[in-house]
Amino acid sequence: MTNLVRESDVLIYSIGVFGGGNSPEEAGGPGLLRHISEQTGGRLFEAVASELPDVAKKIGIELRNRYILAYSPKNQQRDGKYHRILVKVVPPRGLPKLQAHWRLGYNAPAE
Repeated sequence: MTNLVRESDVLIYSIGVFGGGNSPEEAGGPGLLRHISEQTGGRLFEAVASELPDVAKKIGIELRNRYILAYSPKNQQRDGKYHRILVKVVPPRGLPKLQAHWRLGYNAPAE
């Protein structure tokens, strides 16, 4: 599943309404949704049912305020492997801490 998400060109935002169950699947749900979302540069929002309209609004605001950065690796090796990417954001003096979300890596071409 992780490879499929990594190879796709999608941005996944998840909304999780958790609680009420003790099965292993339900216990692992938040972690799974967070993992899948973060692989694409999206993220998980946890909410209760009454917060769903506000969470949807927050996601809409994030989507309208995204910046796109291009990346060209120095190593042009076509090894077909997954390569992680780290993005560091340094806020200008006087601004609060900034938060970045990005696709965590890419699969290099195999040929």
